[in-house]
Amino acid sequence: METEVLEALEKCPLFAGMSPTEIEITMSGVASRLVRYDRHDIFALAGMPCQNADIVVSGVLVSRMSSFSGKQVEVSRLRQGNLVAPAFLFGKEHGMPVGVETATEVTVLRIKRTDFASLLRDNWQLMENYIRLLSNINVFLTRRMRVLSLFTVREKVAWLLLERAGEQGSNVIHLYRSRQEIADSFGIQKFSLLRVLADFQKEGAIKINGKEITILDRSKMK
Repeated sequence: METEVLEALEKCPLFAGMSPTEIEITMSGVASRLVRYDRHDIFALAGMPCQNADIVVSGVLVSRMSSFSGKQVEVSRLRQGNLVAPAFLFGKEHGMPVGVETATEVTVLRIKRTDFASLLRDNWQLMENYIRLLSNINVFLTRRMRVLSLFTVREKVAWLLLERAGEQGSNVIHLYRSRQEIADSFGIQKFSLLRVLADFQKEGAIKINGKEITILDRSKMK
């Protein structure tokens, strides 16, 4: 097994609790292949049938939901070790709920749905990990829908900054995405995002230095 593929599987929640040797043994009897995409390729269109279990080996995939008017909201970014749309693989309606495109060159490990089902059936630990993965996705989507549908723009930006601070364990936050990408992830206009950030800075809640933002007073972000 290629080193990069094994690294991706070690990061994949599906193989949580398994050693590299156990992963290699488990995958040795499974038919799979590497599929490569160029940057800005269409990986999947909304509504396309989800027929394979794809695990990201390298690169970044971006999933977006679109309205009839053309407005887009970024749902998630998938990186090394992430499964693509696992919750829809075995559904009665297993069409892709979102459109997916590549943000960089991307390589995925592709397993046919029938082979993936056999893999889960033959290994209880994988099945347990898969169930936990689906539960975590449900929690993520519930929180995401709450933020997108109920929060004001100000509340969305405050939530983002506080989430990043928690993830990075510091009040000094590094934003790795552009302002436009962040705005798209909330379905808001870029100028609305910039206005709220400027307001927070003017009120003494944060200090902005490019993609580095320091939280000075959390109470002023309410």
